[in-house]
Amino acid sequence: MKEETGRLDRGDGVHLAWRRIAGRGPGVVFLGGFNSDMTGSKAEFLAAWCAARGQAFLRFDYSGHGISEGRFEDGTIGRWAEDAACVIAALTQGPQILIGSSMGGWIALLLATRRKVPVRGLIGIAPAPDFTEDLMWAEFPPAVREAIMRDGVWHRPSEYGAPYPITRALIEDGRKHQFEWGPKSLFSIPLNARHQYFNGSGLEPARFASVNNMVFTMGRFRDESLIRIRHAI
Repeated sequence: MKEETGRLDRGDGVHLAWRRIAGRGPGVVFLGGFNSDMTGSKAEFLAAWCAARGQAFLRFDYSGHGISEGRFEDGTIGRWAEDAACVIAALTQGPQILIGSSMGGWIALLLATRRKVPVRGLIGIAPAPDFTEDLMWAEFPPAVREAIMRDGVWHRPSEYGAPYPITRALIEDGRKHQFEWGPKSLFSIPLNARHQYFNGSGLEPARFASVNNMVFTMGRFRDESLIRIRHAI
């Protein structure tokens, strides 16, 4: 089944690039990770699989990512969540199955818990909610924290390419979208939701979130284990 491509104005003149496969519902929406794009292996796998099944599929680049417009350093978790909500609202029909990788898992949780879009199910691939605090700020040495607070940005070295910006706005905005994890979250999971957590290492504590009226699966998978997604959709 042929994949359609296009660009969507999110309302402020910034155009978001997207790819879509028409098909039966519920549709599948892939939400990529931080500083990634919609042409990665997970998105390509899902596109091919949905096309073979005749199931609708949508993927896109957040602003500042891939071939979408906008500057990466202007992005925040809240801004990228709005990008996702805008694209899903404009290009899909009915409740969708959200599949979020890394940061995309956080975005998917925000969309589901805040009722930004109608959700049929949620799958997280190595989901990274709160990563700006837990995996960035908490791990940065004092000198890096000081640079971010003083200069508004710090360029983080990357083994995959050029350094990329970590901004003060990203860190501070991330705190507005953090989830409260703990025993109460465990017991607030409704009976009409299915929750699974695949912890590859077995060393990290499981985390829980409350999502109503949907199938909810948080998973940690290796790229070569994407076949498992087939059993969750």
